[in-house]
Amino acid sequence: MPEKAVVLDEQAIRRALTRIAHEIIEHNKGIDNCVLLGIKTRGIYLAKRLAKRIEDIEGKEIPVGNLDITFYRDDLTQKTESGEPLVKGSDIPIDINNRKVILVDDVLYTGRTVRAAMDAIVDYGRPAQIQLAVLVDRGHRELPIRADYVGKNIPTSKSEKIVVQLLEVDEKEKVSIYENE
Repeated sequence: MPEKAVVLDEQAIRRALTRIAHEIIEHNKGIDNCVLLGIKTRGIYLAKRLAKRIEDIEGKEIPVGNLDITFYRDDLTQKTESGEPLVKGSDIPIDINNRKVILVDDVLYTGRTVRAAMDAIVDYGRPAQIQLAVLVDRGHRELPIRADYVGKNIPTSKSEKIVVQLLEVDEKEKVSIYENE
């Protein structure tokens, strides 16, 4: 699969996350009663980065957790030799009841990942509100879901793929468009 273009480099990713952090603070009038939940895998690292930026701006910490949506996917694939799904587990550090939960993910595409994440969240409690922050919105929604905070809108064709690479996982830092073959 050939890379067509780099649409965000390391500096652009940093700027986008800083802007999203400011938007989260502004929209919620601070961070009281808020929690960030990163969707595995890259959403976790983006949530941690957002928490750091929010702490730098506000001078106080925002709770950060992670969400494994494996069992909530409608396209569940089997990963282990026994045919069972590979589950990594969620880590939600505080009670989410009556809190503003901000889901964080790398790419918003069909909306199915976010739907699965919302199903997972309600198994943990009843938040006051669920918001969504994504680094990239590429369009092509199959469900009526939209992000509250978007780093960059990148319109794509269905024959293209957005690949987010982060230092913590990929030892590279960029967002690229690839052409599916």
